[in-house]
Amino acid sequence: MDLIWLAVVFLILALVFYIFGSQGIAGFTMEIAKILVVIFIIVAVITFVFGHL
Repeated sequence: MDLIWLAVVFLILALVFYIFGSQGIAGFTMEIAKILVVIFIIVAVITFVFGHL
């Protein structure tokens, strides 16, 4: 799934930015990663429910 891949990329970017001292950018990328994970979970549940009908 592409959403999970993007979430992982943003988590890695957040860690890199945090290590280099840019906590503002790290927090922003972490929020993007959280949103992508939530969207992935919603899409996965919808696919699971409608896939069994």
